[in-house]
Amino acid sequence: MRWWQNLALGVAATALAACSASPGQPSPGQPSPGQPSTGQSSTGAPPASWAVFRHLPGVVDLAGPRADGSFLVAVAGRLLVLGRDGTLRPFARGADGYQTAMGTEPYLALAGSYPDRGNHCSFGTNTAFALEPGSRPGVIMISPQGLARRFASLPPGDSPSGIAFDSTGRFGHRLLVTAESRGRTTVLAVGCDGHVSMIAAGAPAMEGGIAVAPMTFGRFGGDLIAPDEGRGLVYAVDPSGTVVTLARSGLPAGGDIGVESAGFVPPRAAAAYLADRFSARNRHPGDDAILRLPAAGLARAGIRAGDLLVATEGGAGTIDVRCAAACTVRYVAAGPAIAHAEGHVVFTS
Repeated sequence: MRWWQNLALGVAATALAACSASPGQPSPGQPSPGQPSTGQSSTGAPPASWAVFRHLPGVVDLAGPRADGSFLVAVAGRLLVLGRDGTLRPFARGADGYQTAMGTEPYLALAGSYPDRGNHCSFGTNTAFALEPGSRPGVIMISPQGLARRFASLPPGDSPSGIAFDSTGRFGHRLLVTAESRGRTTVLAVGCDGHVSMIAAGAPAMEGGIAVAPMTFGRFGGDLIAPDEGRGLVYAVDPSGTVVTLARSGLPAGGDIGVESAGFVPPRAAAAYLADRFSARNRHPGDDAILRLPAAGLARAGIRAGDLLVATEGGAGTIDVRCAAACTVRYVAAGPAIAHAEGHVVFTS
């Protein structure tokens, strides 16, 4: 029996709790956000700024780095490789290459060669995966050689909204996908054999650059971290399907405004990168560019390896979340006012 036929038989429990403090009981199906252990005001100028690295029409997400330090870039329904030297070249072209509809949000994830728990297979180094929105939602696999094929299908009517790879193993070294339907989110896991299983259903809205936390990230180590732009919250989802509110962003919230992009800072990070997608008739219309936050900016803002950076869709306002015994949230960077951030925050090192 397919997993979605089992939804009526039982759904993983979704508990919505606070990172800290005790604000009281939430209403059913709503989060109970706690107050982080340090201030999180977005007033005043932050210590660092995103700046345009290069203009790139149609850019929507980045994934990587790959083994050679390059990144994959989703651009106008196609893929490019962004080299360490900043050069761009086409990737996955031709009859067996990759192409999807323009104007959608085909977010990317790069998998690793860790063995999938319970299966005698692995995704392989430099294998990429892209969400496929539309009437036949799914996940597309792109091999290191640039060959693309449909890898997994999602339930009809679902709108895929985020993708990440579990490198920690807490989710069995699988791909994690969020999909929205009627204002609620289902969290799915996809094995290296293409089998789709459910982690959680009926979760709050989650969209954008979801990421799996390193094991050093306090009690949320190994959890899936996902932003909620509508409420300005950041959630953590554990392998049992429990959803908790990790942090309040303290930044403007709402559609096309609130927290959207996330990424964890690696050791010796040299710079962070973020897609700034053009979006016509929007308060923050974007600039068709890749934004960059250099090492000097990371250092000036006190951003460390293992921290979580989360940026808003409108203006790329960025918080730094650090979790150990408790979690702290700081407003650390802003982008150009025009910026319309999408997808993941990625890093060179």
